[in-house]
Amino acid sequence: MTTILKGNWQRIDKLHSPATNSFAGTAGNGTGTVNVQYMNASSTHLPYGATGFFSAISIDYTTAAAALRDFYSHPPNTAGIEAAIKARNAFSTDRQLLADTLRIQYAAYPDAEQVQQNIDRLLLPNTYTICTAHQPNIFTGHLYFIYKIIHAVKLADTLTRQMPDSHFVPVYYMGSEDADLDELGEVTVNGTRYQWKTPQTGAVGRMLADDDLLAILDAIAGELLVLPHGPELIELVRSCYTKNNTIEQATFRLVHALFARYGLLVFLPDQAVYKQKMIALFTDDLLHHTPGRIVEETSARLEAQYKAQAFPRPINLFYLKDNIRERIEKDGDAYVVLHTDIRFSQEALLQELQAHPERFSPNVILRGLFQETLLPNIAFIGGGGELAYWLQLKDLFVHYNIPYPVQVLRNSFLLLRDAQVKQWAALKFAEAEYFLPATELLNILVKRESSNTLTLNSEKATLEDFYHALCQTGAAVDQTLLRHIEALKVKAIQKLDALEKKLLRAEKRKFEAAQRHIHLLKTQLFPGNGLQERVENLLPFYALLGKELMSILYAHSLTLEQEFTLLKLAQEP
Repeated sequence: MTTILKGNWQRIDKLHSPATNSFAGTAGNGTGTVNVQYMNASSTHLPYGATGFFSAISIDYTTAAAALRDFYSHPPNTAGIEAAIKARNAFSTDRQLLADTLRIQYAAYPDAEQVQQNIDRLLLPNTYTICTAHQPNIFTGHLYFIYKIIHAVKLADTLTRQMPDSHFVPVYYMGSEDADLDELGEVTVNGTRYQWKTPQTGAVGRMLADDDLLAILDAIAGELLVLPHGPELIELVRSCYTKNNTIEQATFRLVHALFARYGLLVFLPDQAVYKQKMIALFTDDLLHHTPGRIVEETSARLEAQYKAQAFPRPINLFYLKDNIRERIEKDGDAYVVLHTDIRFSQEALLQELQAHPERFSPNVILRGLFQETLLPNIAFIGGGGELAYWLQLKDLFVHYNIPYPVQVLRNSFLLLRDAQVKQWAALKFAEAEYFLPATELLNILVKRESSNTLTLNSEKATLEDFYHALCQTGAAVDQTLLRHIEALKVKAIQKLDALEKKLLRAEKRKFEAAQRHIHLLKTQLFPGNGLQERVENLLPFYALLGKELMSILYAHSLTLEQEFTLLKLAQEP
């Protein structure tokens, strides 16, 4: 059901039933590899393959499958980090440009001591960055937006402790040039999905917060202001998303407010001084189409076993100006900007690139090269889709002699509230069974709890013996009867299988209350049958726990372990 509310935006009620707002911690005795307690919260870590939600390429990468070894330079472990540092030391990075530009960007935030220190450290040759990237989704979009950043922070801090001769700075690269408003303009809060509808076009980062966007914030505030930290949270978000402020700046302010104490640097790529460094590479793409050819060859090898995530084009640049972000294509001797009347001769295009490099925006094929040219980076943290396309890019980095960073699959969490943990415990399911389908969970419960016999294994074994003896009798008379006897056996077994299913269905009706509990839990924790982190937003969790939530996520965040985290949250003391 879709209900149009005031303003030009949509509220779609409801993706799933809102979960309880109650929190309380339990220690838990998980079936995963690690169980950690911190701040009345506990976590259990499971292999990604145990969840059923991750692609083959992600699982194979985290388990060091031989089939992927040629598609990355360094493994996601300490040895890989050390090798990436060595490769980075052999590459010239304009640290002065980076530090100077960041100082201008952060001039209005002189009190962010950890941030200012990290900017200064970038001038030192033994300082490296740990980078993650994401588009400026409104109000941070999905939960994994936050998980990626916290992962970068935790890994940077851990490496700084482990390698005291070096320093590691976490960086969030904002993909503010992305023009996919349908994706970036959507947010789900407590199961209600809001969609920002605006006539603005072009790069979302350049769009302005308008009345329609602020109306969404008003609706979200109506849900969150009653929670313990709701007022302070809404005040913060309102101070970031002010009318006529760009989405890039709003996102920057909010991320800075959440992570300044961790020393996180926000990298804003939509700047001429940065893109000036890419003129030679952009020229090669425009004139010779080298990147597209290289990635096509790599992708063909990768697709022998896996699904490609990124698809190169002859030209992998957009033209970015005002409210336009459209692909550049070759049309005879001219270069055209799609869906516009803009055309360039080759000479005019190269003059435009020299005079206005900020008007050229890299797509997914070139974005990594841009990032790794500007940052002294040694590790990139991304989701499964990002990992897949980075594996398509390794040969491109080799061709341009740009260091290829360690690829780290981002952390994933399932946030569990107290009532949910207690209900799960009452149903006597193991923690690893959170990921099973509801029907399978009910089958497990019914078979475990029922006092009736629901399987016909003994009868099937008796039937096997009967037909075995019948085969011997038939064979003594005529060997051609064996095929007929075997067909009779198959039909008989099938009838017992069907009867077994009927027995289970009939018994399930006695467990209707348990079935409702299972369905409710699965709907709350896996909205739309997907992972919570790919649907829900940070705001309701933050409104309950405040800054402590960030501390808990940081404490339970992994670094290079590459496992899924079940995190049982606790109510404030």
